[in-house]
Amino acid sequence: MMEQIKGIYAAGLTVLDKKLALDVKNTIKHAENVIDLGCHGVVFFGSTGQSQLISLGEKIQLINELPKSKYKNKFIIGTGLNSLIDTINLMKISKSMGFNNFLIMPPAYYKYGDEEVINFYSKIINEINDCKIILYNFEKLCGYKFSIQCVKNLAKKFPNQIVGVKDSSYNLFETLKIKNFSIFPGSEAKLLKGLELGCNGIITATTNVTGHLAREIYDNFHNNLSLETNQNLCEVRMSFDKYNLISGLHTVMAQKNSVYENLLPPLKLLDEAEKNNLLANLKKLNFNMEILKAA
Repeated sequence: MMEQIKGIYAAGLTVLDKKLALDVKNTIKHAENVIDLGCHGVVFFGSTGQSQLISLGEKIQLINELPKSKYKNKFIIGTGLNSLIDTINLMKISKSMGFNNFLIMPPAYYKYGDEEVINFYSKIINEINDCKIILYNFEKLCGYKFSIQCVKNLAKKFPNQIVGVKDSSYNLFETLKIKNFSIFPGSEAKLLKGLELGCNGIITATTNVTGHLAREIYDNFHNNLSLETNQNLCEVRMSFDKYNLISGLHTVMAQKNSVYENLLPPLKLLDEAEKNNLLANLKKLNFNMEILKAA
């Protein structure tokens, strides 16, 4: 029996240089800082990491450097690709570097149903039998929403490969029950409720900055300690939810280091009014910016 994936995971930010090329060193450094802050691990190239906008060659560059990190066992690779062939190739490269856990969303843009989704993942697993895949359920981004039945069918067909789901559409985490299968809601606001229902943690954008708060709730829940800071955690999340999460997170992190100001178009930082609002809100919630470590 393999060890189940669980805990507080951040969908890591991608740091870019002034020419908008992937800054490999600082992206990895950022992920390490997030783990130091309290997260159990980091997903590279999730939607928060601008994955659809980053070239395959740059992703490969980063994956080639990842084994040097002291936290290499805490990383999950998001493929963030629409192309089946590119997805398979990126997974093969990741595996050659010692990475075996993946977060994979079905392709965006095209309309399809459960049967086609099962076919998509089957094609991947037929090529790469030895892998652990967390399904990524986010209808808003890819246009497809996993049904409970589809997840169950995939987990039954591939019990050793389909090991979990990140649920950012929130139609699964309250009712889906599969033995030894990890369920991660995509928001801190759903963390405590999820834990009470038997979920295994969260994978979210904002744990790039709230990792310490989310980790406290996760640990306290499992140790029967006070959960009173959960309200604060949820309110911090809701402050970010008013904006594009990538824009908000990069804007906040850019207060620590200007390297976070670089975003790939069409993404952009918050405008001055939005920035001031967000920072004022976080201050009102006594959110401690000082503990955030910059790349």
